[in-house]
Amino acid sequence: MLHGSGPGVSAWSNFRDNLPVFAERFRTIMPDLPGFGGSDLPELAEIYPVVAARWTARFLDRLGIESAVFVGNSMGGAVAAELARLAPRRVRRMALMGSGGLSVGAFAPEPSEGFLRLSEFLGEPSRDRMIAWLTTMVHDHGRITEDLVDERMRNATADGVLDATMAIFGSMVDPGTRAKYTPLWTQAATVTTPTLLVWGRDDRMLPYDQAHFANRWMPDVELHTFARCGHWAQIERKSDFERVVLEFLTREAADQAGGDPA
Repeated sequence: MLHGSGPGVSAWSNFRDNLPVFAERFRTIMPDLPGFGGSDLPELAEIYPVVAARWTARFLDRLGIESAVFVGNSMGGAVAAELARLAPRRVRRMALMGSGGLSVGAFAPEPSEGFLRLSEFLGEPSRDRMIAWLTTMVHDHGRITEDLVDERMRNATADGVLDATMAIFGSMVDPGTRAKYTPLWTQAATVTTPTLLVWGRDDRMLPYDQAHFANRWMPDVELHTFARCGHWAQIERKSDFERVVLEFLTREAADQAGGDPA
């Protein structure tokens, strides 16, 4: 399971409540991607999702895992999709929610409200700006509790975290790294991995209209939309999300009986 980006994020903060359900069916692994949580940030000679995809491939190698099914949230979805492009045999299936990389905006203004609030926090961190950003992640603002804000502020302002976050987002706009990068969405038709796109209709970070390009051009794709749901489908629609994603990921059992459920 590959987490998203943003200040104070980690695999645990994204997926801790989903882990018990997925672990009943799969050997479930939740790494902190480079520069997040407990993982160091390497030199970013390429755009971050490519760096993280190569890192993920090496991570699988260290664990002796030839291939796996992936769940990716936001930036984590972009990383999974980049891995599927770079090394298709490593990704048997992937469920991507509110995913970057393959998404292209059609109608919603850019940058999105979520990115604007995120940029404001990174430029001048404060508790109020953290709350403003977090509220763009969800449809139900009641989910932004004092405990959640405290946790994210503590993690986001730890030594080196903001610098790493700025470097990660900087790699995606830097002319030097972008010049070496072929945008993933332009290659959507070549990503043949069976893919489930999960989107919150009320997503203000990567708005719902961004789902439709990948849904149109990827060869083996499904789109599931949740109403009354923002960017964090795994949190706001937890039970429904788990049911839909597990149904999709376990379909391969009928075709590949005996495969390594990693």
